[in-house]
Amino acid sequence: MKNYFIYWMLVLMPVFSFGQNEISKENVTATPLIPTSKASLLKDVDVIFNTRLAFDNYFVDNEHVNSLFSVNQFRFEVKGKIHDKVFFRFRNRYTKIADPNTIDNASRTVDMAYLTIDVAPQTKLSFGKMIGDWGGYELLTNPIEILSYNTINNYGENFMAGASLSYALTDHKNKFNFQVLNSRTKTFQDQFGTAAPPGITAAETPLAAVGNWKGSFFGGKMETTYSYGYFMDAENASRNLISLGNKYKNNKLAVYYDFQYSKEDLDQKCVVSNIIKTKYAYAAENVSYVENWIRAEYQIRPKLNLLLTLMSDNAYWNGNPDPNKSCHLLTSYGIIPTVEYSPFADFNMKFYAGYIAKRNNYSDYAQKNFGAVNGTTGQLSFGIIAPLMIL
Repeated sequence: MKNYFIYWMLVLMPVFSFGQNEISKENVTATPLIPTSKASLLKDVDVIFNTRLAFDNYFVDNEHVNSLFSVNQFRFEVKGKIHDKVFFRFRNRYTKIADPNTIDNASRTVDMAYLTIDVAPQTKLSFGKMIGDWGGYELLTNPIEILSYNTINNYGENFMAGASLSYALTDHKNKFNFQVLNSRTKTFQDQFGTAAPPGITAAETPLAAVGNWKGSFFGGKMETTYSYGYFMDAENASRNLISLGNKYKNNKLAVYYDFQYSKEDLDQKCVVSNIIKTKYAYAAENVSYVENWIRAEYQIRPKLNLLLTLMSDNAYWNGNPDPNKSCHLLTSYGIIPTVEYSPFADFNMKFYAGYIAKRNNYSDYAQKNFGAVNGTTGQLSFGIIAPLMIL
């Protein structure tokens, strides 16, 4: 029996040794899922779930309509450095209907997908889909913090594909940005279709040029973001947008004020067009929007903030062919009081309660000629705001 045992041991020992060598080799050569050479990049990369969840209660003309839980905002974001001189940013919105039929080949749910290259110590060059630098602080604020937008930013397309060149002065108190972007994401046919006025055709180069200046004064207490944008929406139909954003911050108080003026040869916001559609089959021509937006934030306690947003917008149809016309058709108002409570000192998550009250006041001319009716809407929300940084 011993002879048989010794015999099998002599046969199997090389096999065991070979297996152990293979296991040892595998342990030595196996690579981690993220290579060590790449893992160091993660320290410069942020992965964020921009989230706003709420229980919403809706009202129309002071009458309760319905109540439900909503995922108001959910935008997945990845941003960071992939090289000493190369930065990237990607953000996708999952609370928006995907529309692949765009002129830039990116779904309209994609807010941003761009690269930024440091071409010089104070000069940066960006390519891809980015936020248009024509808005004031309302547009620059993280969308999860804005319960409702004013007219121009609400109905405008604010994320476009293109290129951007920015330059900061040596003191970094003044920054200049110049963008060349697509003027829209939809094709002309998809946006206007049969509503395009006679003689108005799609532009061969539907582009926009935007210039922006950001300034800082009084030790950073006062900041500005002023811009001018020129858009080629169609052949012989352009759009001019002026935006003046102002910010004051001191200790526990922050106040923002935006003024925006949009003059449009062809109504891109469609607010005026929707008013006159009872009598006119085409999109309105020669319209303008003038609006004001104010937001005040005050920290009454370390974990408790009070916010108040006020907004107004005036819509004009300057191209009205009626000899007895009144250009002014609508004044809209909005007020949003909000209370925020932050339970954690080391984690950016807030419980909030806010009410969005809006009113449309149509001019006598709009009521008499187009059947417009004044009305109010309301939304009472209780929820959570959190830019969840998981990496």
